[in-house]
Amino acid sequence: MKRFAKWTLGLLAIAILVVAGIGAHTWYFKPLSIDWFYGRVFASFAFDSPEMLSSMRLLPPALDFHSTKLDDVSPAHDDKVFNDLKNALTTLKRYDRAALDREGQLSYDTLAFFLQSQVDGEPYRWHDFPVNQMFGVQSATPNFLIQTHQVTNLEEANNYITRLNKIPLKFDQLIESLKLREAKGVIPPRFAVEKVLLQMQDFSAKPAKENALYISFDEKLGKVATIDSATRARLLAQAEQAIGASVTPAYQKLIAYFTALQPKATRNNGAWSLPNGDNYYAWCVRKHTTTDMTPQQVHEVGLAEVARVSSEMEAILKDQGLTSGTVGARVQQLAKDPAQQYPNTPEGKKAMLARYQEILDEINQGLAGAFDVRPKLGVEVRAIPEFSQATAPGAYYDSGSFDGTRPGVFYANMRAPGETPKFAMRTLAYHEGIPGHHFQVAIAQELQNVPFFRRVIPFTAYAEGWALYSERLAYELGYGRAPLDTLGRLRDEMMRATRLVVDSGIHYKHWTREQAITYMMDNTGMSEGDVTAEVERYFVDPGQALAYKTGMLKILALREHARQVLGDRFDLKQFHNEVLTHGALPLTLLEGVVNEWIEKRKKA
Repeated sequence: MKRFAKWTLGLLAIAILVVAGIGAHTWYFKPLSIDWFYGRVFASFAFDSPEMLSSMRLLPPALDFHSTKLDDVSPAHDDKVFNDLKNALTTLKRYDRAALDREGQLSYDTLAFFLQSQVDGEPYRWHDFPVNQMFGVQSATPNFLIQTHQVTNLEEANNYITRLNKIPLKFDQLIESLKLREAKGVIPPRFAVEKVLLQMQDFSAKPAKENALYISFDEKLGKVATIDSATRARLLAQAEQAIGASVTPAYQKLIAYFTALQPKATRNNGAWSLPNGDNYYAWCVRKHTTTDMTPQQVHEVGLAEVARVSSEMEAILKDQGLTSGTVGARVQQLAKDPAQQYPNTPEGKKAMLARYQEILDEINQGLAGAFDVRPKLGVEVRAIPEFSQATAPGAYYDSGSFDGTRPGVFYANMRAPGETPKFAMRTLAYHEGIPGHHFQVAIAQELQNVPFFRRVIPFTAYAEGWALYSERLAYELGYGRAPLDTLGRLRDEMMRATRLVVDSGIHYKHWTREQAITYMMDNTGMSEGDVTAEVERYFVDPGQALAYKTGMLKILALREHARQVLGDRFDLKQFHNEVLTHGALPLTLLEGVVNEWIEKRKKA
């Protein structure tokens, strides 16, 4: 609550300053203090995203101006946001970096790296696919309303209905932006168009009372003691009406657009086929890895890692008596053993979710030797909502709120429990939950005495690199040492290694969708459904999949370097402190932080 109060007071201070003359200077020109500038940058982008404000839950009810709104996704708003990024970078460079202390310079360098990376992508601003089978607006919007918009009183319930009625506006803005991309020759892959059409048709075909937006609202209202039965009935009737009159027509309009687009989406090609595609992908590689690696270098590192991990998997498979066939085929043989699968029933899914929670609770009790900084916020395991399970990944993490009212959540895909064998569950839980994403994200959110942007800024290579490193760390600490559990860890590490090969293969070497699927099937041992979802994810988000292995390799290299230099003075807990307690960093800056710590330890 102290963090919450501190940030609230900060926002109030900005509001007061804006009213005063000095506030006008702070908001529109170079602020006198770089900390004021940081506050302005974050406030500017946060105030532009009502959905982000709802997710963070930073503002008290008295300052709630956002809970009846959805994000503006129009091209005009995108232009505004990009211009704000460029102006922020220009203003940042006007401050004297040399006059700042160590933490001040780290804040400066972190924001400068982030802003510069975004600005460098100006030629490719319209190269993405905002409607896609993985995380598109068409699924993210209902997910936001279901998972994030809280309903604890009558006002919040009314706000929910207001937001339902804002979906047509958001989708109109979305269609405008899609038409702009289409005019520039940016058309999604054929499979993406086909799958989002099926997803949207299924979502909008149900009667309003069977829609997940209605069902979840009903469940939320049932937990609000201050709302009587008559009021609840009225609110539900309004929600039903909003879904029928606003939500469903909005989806039908978007479906009509994609139906017309479908004949134009004739190929499943990578980024190379887009305008200036090779340069676009090279930028994606730099952005997501936060390095200067080229696509060719990424591909070569991937091939080397695939060979290394394959040899470790081979040894375990031979010990299990499996000696013939590809590594992937033999792992699949083990994965299909009924003893390794939860049944695809409500009871089986419930048992699988409970087992994930047991795994997290177990390791959470045994990390004293590796961490002395732990997040205060808890983590829960939940199933991915049914309407997005078919095209969603096997799992993902959703951060908790800053006010502590919503925990971090490890979402597991229950579309077919057998797709994740029991021997792969531990490493998945360590990656998404503890000590993976939950530790990294929650510790960053709880940082003190740093600019607020340092608590939320995203660098995929750092975040996903830490999560993959956590899988290895758990094994090193004694968890998941049984041969099949170790195979599960290596299977997932192999997936990240093949990502380097496949992502660069698709977008740089012109691999086909089928070629990529075959390569992953042969090497990982993942199910065909999981592999297909993975490969199709890479098509619609070029370069993102490179971040995992790149980040892990850097963290492992930094740890090994610290061990060699420090010898007996190396302390794993302190190393983890350096990695986790500065917020997300580009890998180049993380290396500088660790090297500085090494020099201090040498003199201690």
